[in-house]
Amino acid sequence: MTIRRWVLWMAGLVLATCAGAQSFPTRTVTLVSPFPPGGSTDAIARIMAQRMSTALGQTVIVENQGGAGGSIGARRVANAKPDGYTFVIGQWDNFVANGAVYKLDYDIQHDFAPIGLLSINPQLILARNGLASDLRGLVAYMKANPGKVTFTNQQASAQLVAVLLQQMTGTEVLLVPYKGGGPAMTDMMAGNIDLLMVQAAIALPQVRAGKVKALAVLQPNRSPVVEGVPSVDEAGVPGLHLPGWFGFFAPRGTPKDAIARLNGAMVEALADPAIRARFSDLGLDIVPRERQTPDALGAFQKEEIEKWTPQLKAAGIRVE
Repeated sequence: MTIRRWVLWMAGLVLATCAGAQSFPTRTVTLVSPFPPGGSTDAIARIMAQRMSTALGQTVIVENQGGAGGSIGARRVANAKPDGYTFVIGQWDNFVANGAVYKLDYDIQHDFAPIGLLSINPQLILARNGLASDLRGLVAYMKANPGKVTFTNQQASAQLVAVLLQQMTGTEVLLVPYKGGGPAMTDMMAGNIDLLMVQAAIALPQVRAGKVKALAVLQPNRSPVVEGVPSVDEAGVPGLHLPGWFGFFAPRGTPKDAIARLNGAMVEALADPAIRARFSDLGLDIVPRERQTPDALGAFQKEEIEKWTPQLKAAGIRVE
């Protein structure tokens, strides 16, 4: 082969490779939301899917597949064809806790390819109207009425918070299983449930409307995106911390060009002022650009697993 032919052949190969990389996606992409409609995970999935459709030039549909603390939807993606056309929104429960509290037939860390971290999310302890005006008042009521206060157990994070709250305050609650934060919130507003721990994204509209009472944010300091709600440290139960987060994951083995395209669409969406305003309105803190990469999400998930797995096991968290 002459030098000229070799140069032409290499140029053709590069063009073909670039064309292949640009071809994804050529059809509809599915974003699995592994919790029921009405919860914070589903809300963010739909906001992102709509904006990412514009960035990708193809429709991104959201498909709810709830159950087992988000593990059913995650399993579906772990077993999906690794071509970029199916990915999942993950968070603390289904991509950290479930590895410790469920007997899974997939690995939450090694069977997925990180796409990017979206946000760090304040989590709130909510009370039904009329139960308590603040966290100290709640603890006093719980001590006077052991085992009578109901606390939703819609996922591992809620159960862990319930267990830690009891241990830290010397109280006792009655855990009530739910399939997701949306159904639990509906029952709380109806007065059927006393306490609920959820991400601010699902709680703030109801808090602002006066339908439920936000007692505290589960972090050391107040959140700038959740106005008027004290931290647990100032509210009377210091150390009861559990931040939430959202990230996107694809099946392990998904081509790097597909991951790059999905990440690019995610980054473009998170930079959109309209999307940023919606996240802020829901009380979600978008992470800085440098934390939105696949590698950053992978490292963050690993740190979360190493931090929380011993605590989940020590607290004796069990699935219902």
